[in-house]
Amino acid sequence: MTPLDDARALLAEFPVVDGHNDLPWALREQVRYDLAARDIGGDQSAHLHTDLPRLRAGGVGAQFWSVYVRADLPDPVSATLEQIDCVRQLLDRHPEDLAPALTAADMEAARGQGRIASLMGAEGGHSIANSLGTLRGLYDLGVRYLTLTHNSNVAWADSATDEPGVGGLSAFGREVVREMNRLGMLVDLSHVAATTMRDALDTSSAPVIFSHSSARAVCDHPRNVPDDVLERLPANGGVAMVTFVPKFVLRAAVDWTAAADENLRAHGFHHLDTTAEAMKVHRAFEEAHPRPVATVSTVADHLDHMREVAGVDHLGIGGDYDGTAFTPDGLNDVSGYPNLIAELQGRGWSRSDLAKLTWQNAVRVLGAAEDVARELQATRGPSNATIEELDG
Repeated sequence: MTPLDDARALLAEFPVVDGHNDLPWALREQVRYDLAARDIGGDQSAHLHTDLPRLRAGGVGAQFWSVYVRADLPDPVSATLEQIDCVRQLLDRHPEDLAPALTAADMEAARGQGRIASLMGAEGGHSIANSLGTLRGLYDLGVRYLTLTHNSNVAWADSATDEPGVGGLSAFGREVVREMNRLGMLVDLSHVAATTMRDALDTSSAPVIFSHSSARAVCDHPRNVPDDVLERLPANGGVAMVTFVPKFVLRAAVDWTAAADENLRAHGFHHLDTTAEAMKVHRAFEEAHPRPVATVSTVADHLDHMREVAGVDHLGIGGDYDGTAFTPDGLNDVSGYPNLIAELQGRGWSRSDLAKLTWQNAVRVLGAAEDVARELQATRGPSNATIEELDG
């Protein structure tokens, strides 16, 4: 049996829980939710990183579908609802493959049925429009994590890629975290500033996640997690889910990506645009300026470091497929996870270590958040605090 056969055998028993996939946004941008035009039941490799055959080949057993929308849209709350509706349409179209999941028990049930547990995560606090009622509405619609910021600050939390605003979390930001704990919604600290990470860890009574972030000590990018924060995960119980985005895992890719993004903007595109027209501009830039290429080994280096600092009980995987223009060699799309598992096996990761990385840690964290929510709901009701009351 080859190392890749071993990896696939492990994933058959302990499939990947992936923390972040932007398929709904790609479907919005490419075909405005015409799911027949991008039928993921068949091969969509010409257009997407994700389809059902490749999810199966990659050993994916649970997926947090991101219901991300850009913060600069005129009505991001309404757009987030459209993204949620997209996920629901996907589930309705593919009931034999995709199982709706709200809880850790649902994830385990889907695994037993051989279906892919499908959860949702909202990416960016702009999706709640400074409203705890809207936060609860998203939870009721099935959203099970909220990334506190995206690439820019919100009024109550600082982003990793913006200038400091409130210095981490404001008083209202801390109330958002507390209300998420009461609901059982995971606090996602990908994209947030290190100050926000630390404030959230000081505030949260439930485990946190990083749905798609890597190690700052290995690649010094503000989107990654500093060691002092990784060191706090054992006490919190949370999980950092390594991402594959080259500009977050390979130092040489950071400067190249900045130049490529600027080139997109110069041609009238948003730097996160992955439509065919934008990608044509991207590819032309890449031909003139060859791209530094990350590999499976690059990602494994991050996991080795994160394991050393946080411990294997606090690691997961969040590829960020269909949310990035480029991917590492060997992790080109969602079929690539066995390559990473085989690489880690070759580095001495045990079967029990890998089972925690792929499945057990993420399921445990969601279950722990549910336990905390039950305790909190027995002692207090919903918060109706406003940002005006708490932040002035």
